Amino acid sequence: MKITIVIPTYNELENLPKIVSAVFELPLPELKVLVVDDDSPDGTGKLADELVKQYPSRLSVLHREGKLGLGTAYIRGFEKALADGAEYIVQMDADFSHPPEKIVEFAETIKHCDVVIGSRYVRGGELDKNWPFWRKALSWFGNYYARFILNASVLDVTGGFRFWRRDTLLGIPLDRVRSNGYAFQIEMIYIAHRLGYQSKEVPIYFAERDLGKSKMSIKIQIEAAYRVWQMRNSYQDLHPIVHQKEEAHSASL
Repeated sequence: MKITIVIPTYNELENLPKIVSAVFELPLPELKVLVVDDDSPDGTGKLADELVKQYPSRLSVLHREGKLGLGTAYIRGFEKALADGAEYIVQMDADFSHPPEKIVEFAETIKHCDVVIGSRYVRGGELDKNWPFWRKALSWFGNYYARFILNASVLDVTGGFRFWRRDTLLGIPLDRVRSNGYAFQIEMIYIAHRLGYQSKEVPIYFAERDLGKSKMSIKIQIEAAYRVWQMRNSYQDLHPIVHQKEEAHSASL
């Protein structure tokens, strides 16, 4: 099972060696990691290059000039992982807000769907216990807002811990994705929904980072708020392709 984990980084010097070590301890021998670093001023990119020497066949780094954003980082990472032959691609944060051990469960779940979503809002999922009520309410409202406008069946459309099949990502028009902040997560799952790809949500505990600073900002939140309306209008031409797959399969029998 050839899995590549794409981890975008910007000033994650303290977290990167720990998250890389944690995922390589998982019982997934063909698992690789691709770090996409946006020229981190704290030296994260340089540290990533040093880690490659420790894991030469399992870790690679994609360096970008300047802080270019989460969405384009993931798209570049997806394209590189696909070009390198990955069968499955994971997207996750470097700060341990996404529990690495869940990847093993995702690898089993993906056998029955097109994309697995690490969900904070299905039964068993949970936000950090130490978050104040207002912060949990804000997270819940942002997620509900996007779901309501897009009429999405997925309960956690804003989460960034996902496990994709290769064919699913190849079927998504990545060149049309315009969101570059956390709205990218919404846009990707909405496109998958429009195309008829089947998702499965697996509950996760979303923990607050211990090290480093959060990248969330008012600007990112505003982008997400207005981008959702643009998404609703931008992808009306996309229709489920599942039936096309079934017809092709029937024709080959």
